[in-house]
Amino acid sequence: MLILLLAYIGGVLTIFSPCVLPVLPFIFARSDQSFRRSGLPILIGMAVTFAVLASLATVSGAWLVGINQYGRYAAMLLLLLMGLALIFPALSERMMRPFVALGGRLQHRADRQASIKGSLLLGVAVGFLWAPCAGPILGLVLAGAALSGANLYSAFLLLAFAAGAASSLAVALLAGGRVFGLMKRGLGAEEWLRRGLGVAILAGVVAIALGWDTRFLANFSFLSTANTEQQLIAQLAGKPKDSSSENSRMALPFTGATLWLNSPPLNIEMLRGKVVLVDFWTYSCINCLRNLPYLKAWNEKYRGQGLVIIGVHSPEFAFEKDRRNVEQAIRDLGITYPVAMDNLFAVWNAYKNQYWPAHYLIDANGKIRHQHFGEGAYQETEQMIQTLLKEAHQGVLAMNDELVQVAGSGATAAAADIERSPETYLGYARQENLVSPEAIKQDVAAQYSAPRALKPNQWALSGKWLVSSESAAVQTSGSAISYRFQGRDLHLVLGSRNGKPVRFKVTLDGAVPGEDHGADIDAQGNGVIREQRLYQLIRQSGKITVHTFRIEFLDSDAEAFAFTFG
Repeated sequence: MLILLLAYIGGVLTIFSPCVLPVLPFIFARSDQSFRRSGLPILIGMAVTFAVLASLATVSGAWLVGINQYGRYAAMLLLLLMGLALIFPALSERMMRPFVALGGRLQHRADRQASIKGSLLLGVAVGFLWAPCAGPILGLVLAGAALSGANLYSAFLLLAFAAGAASSLAVALLAGGRVFGLMKRGLGAEEWLRRGLGVAILAGVVAIALGWDTRFLANFSFLSTANTEQQLIAQLAGKPKDSSSENSRMALPFTGATLWLNSPPLNIEMLRGKVVLVDFWTYSCINCLRNLPYLKAWNEKYRGQGLVIIGVHSPEFAFEKDRRNVEQAIRDLGITYPVAMDNLFAVWNAYKNQYWPAHYLIDANGKIRHQHFGEGAYQETEQMIQTLLKEAHQGVLAMNDELVQVAGSGATAAAADIERSPETYLGYARQENLVSPEAIKQDVAAQYSAPRALKPNQWALSGKWLVSSESAAVQTSGSAISYRFQGRDLHLVLGSRNGKPVRFKVTLDGAVPGEDHGADIDAQGNGVIREQRLYQLIRQSGKITVHTFRIEFLDSDAEAFAFTFG
């Protein structure tokens, strides 16, 4: 809502630009005429001009970004040029000179006609003459639209900007010469405002180019809206059924994806004739990771026979929106099939999905024929893949009906068939079973302590921590987390707030873990946080019993998000 308001204000402020002054006397000269026959056609003409220019720029910009990931750099170059145009009026004038010339010719013709047609033509001229001043600001809106895609949000941004420009022009029509005089007195302030905005834009381009924007936001987990989005989904839609009987629902497009990895952008029409498996996942989700050996095996076995797997990466935590983090995870996990980054939850919402992981199988005609939520049912899913492939090839396809045999390692290994502790979030939004005696101080650094003993599934903080809605961040070295858990494996989603390595040490029942250490620590319990992801800290090798786990952070700026168990 705030961004829409700013776009509207940006449209209003364009009237205070020097290059609009030459055309305003012609508009004021018509202020004594009927608003229906003069003022309204002028506003319509200007709005149509903006609509045409904006539509061309948005569609072409979205097409440019959609070619491949390098289109993003072209959009940033556009932002750079617009920022420079705001700082240096001479550059803006040079960039917009063709539009000014066309607008001048239209203005001259409109001045000779007092009819509705003449007013409409004058409005078109105003639209073009507005370009040298509105161009940089409008360009920012259009560049943002191109980066996010031609969607409803982009349309509202452009509509808000056009409404602001039309509002200021309507005021000018009604107030006449008084507004003209006010504009002359305000030119100096407007010039400094434009230049200040230009400097801010150049700084923003540098931040985006260097990845500082996503790195900065990743350090502030309370900025994540994932929890709110999921609550809204739960209110607007009922719980989806885990069933293969819903075979009438058509597959939905992927147009809301913010970025495609391992593939150019795909859509349902391009996939007609293929069998498609849509996998909603996120790279720090242990249940999603345990699915990966099967997904990779199915991709290897059935890709040549018409199966397309699309991983829709819908982030649970703020750091999972960082493109570099996702790219690194895809490389580390050996994923080669297409992955659509769904940072705005557009694809998630379109499918009315609620779970990580979730599988949707789509037949060659574009219908959803099978869906499953969570781990498991691998045999059932693979048999359905075979059925849909045979249908697509009308029984001609010769296929090995044997099911794949996989064995994951590390965090991707299947969970043990035993009772285990529940997934536990450290942020206050979904916090349960915390037994530190101190009350949690939300988003404020505070000192916490652990009780002498913990019961199963209880955990505690000790040391100085800052607890936000989705994480707990270490403020001083020596701070620790204790957890009385049950299960074969213990995983913890960890990250570094400043991007630097953070050392930690793990103990199990007060001793080094030895043979029970996980893949991300050694037998002495030593480990290092180098990226934001899920870390496997305990993998019990002998008899599986209840243990007290403790992790002590030897450096500050570590951030812990959630425990999961296997």
